[in-house]
Amino acid sequence: MEERFDTARLEAFSDGVFAIAITLLVLELSVPEEDFDDLLSGIADQWPSYLAYLTSFATIGGVWLVHHAIFRRTRYADPWLVGANLVLLLVVSFLPFPTKLVAEAIHSASAERIAVLFYGGTLLVISLIVTGIARYVAGRETLLADGVRGEDVLAATSQGEPSIAFYAVLLASAVFFPQIAAFGLCVVSILLIVLPARTYRLRRA
Repeated sequence: MEERFDTARLEAFSDGVFAIAITLLVLELSVPEEDFDDLLSGIADQWPSYLAYLTSFATIGGVWLVHHAIFRRTRYADPWLVGANLVLLLVVSFLPFPTKLVAEAIHSASAERIAVLFYGGTLLVISLIVTGIARYVAGRETLLADGVRGEDVLAATSQGEPSIAFYAVLLASAVFFPQIAAFGLCVVSILLIVLPARTYRLRRA
């Protein structure tokens, strides 16, 4: 008999990890004490930190929306889905590290390229895992709630798929224009929340 897991507990645990990860992002925002003599300028000079914070916040928020849309349409989870979900949480909880790294390295000519590539790569991995989970659930009718079809899951989570291509393009551009790529990553992440009014239909079809 196939082992089954309660999706309510799985989603509650995931929500806790998302909340902690998104909260940790703000802890990386600070102004060096040596800039206190000109505090306004010191605050403005931290724009890379604000950019990275906004990008990561929007990414986690977008992932949370997709995650909720998937599990609202799921009756129970099997061992593979539980494992994939844990991998997703692993990468999401790791996100504050590359967020801090790209914020600190963006002004360094020798480090900004690697930092942006590392950061963008982490965002790409998150997008790939979320898309993989959605497609796995959509392809297994036994996991779906009553009255839900695989097409409903894909329709509710399709906003995450274009981001994969965008992330790939931005990673390629980061080799030559890392700061422009960093802003591009921010735009893609914001679109994951701004655009999905019709995509993330949270009510079951």
